[in-house]
Amino acid sequence: MALLEVKDLHTSFFTDAGEVRAVNGVSFNLERGKVLGIVGESGSGKSVTVKTAIGILDTNGKVEAGKALFTFKNDKGEEETIDLLTLSKKQMRHTINGKRIAMVFQDPMTSLNPTYTIGKQLMEAILLHTNRNKKEAYERAVEMLRLVNVNEP
Repeated sequence: MALLEVKDLHTSFFTDAGEVRAVNGVSFNLERGKVLGIVGESGSGKSVTVKTAIGILDTNGKVEAGKALFTFKNDKGEEETIDLLTLSKKQMRHTINGKRIAMVFQDPMTSLNPTYTIGKQLMEAILLHTNRNKKEAYERAVEMLRLVNVNEP
């Protein structure tokens, strides 16, 4: 079973000039423990596809059709599958975003801040999206850096 299965995704933006269809029928599976590359020309809808799937579209964006089925272990340790596109922004913020799914944007101006350490930025996300205190957030940040083989985290 896929960790994330996106089926027939359609996303539009509504502008002063009218409707712009940005994603038209995209489907893919991301298997647990695997890496998926989404490749295309500039403006082809790569970022919009991912933003749609994880519920962080701009306010003028709308999901017209499709599913984004996410399979994860819930707080009881049971495997659960939910359609991310059916969750409210509040549900996504408290249940999924930052806790189970995160995105580092390709634009360097909106991704990691070079004036702060990676550890501090990881801690900020942990504190925002979990119930951990500062010490626990620090320990988790160090653990995550070790997991990706960062020397002397």
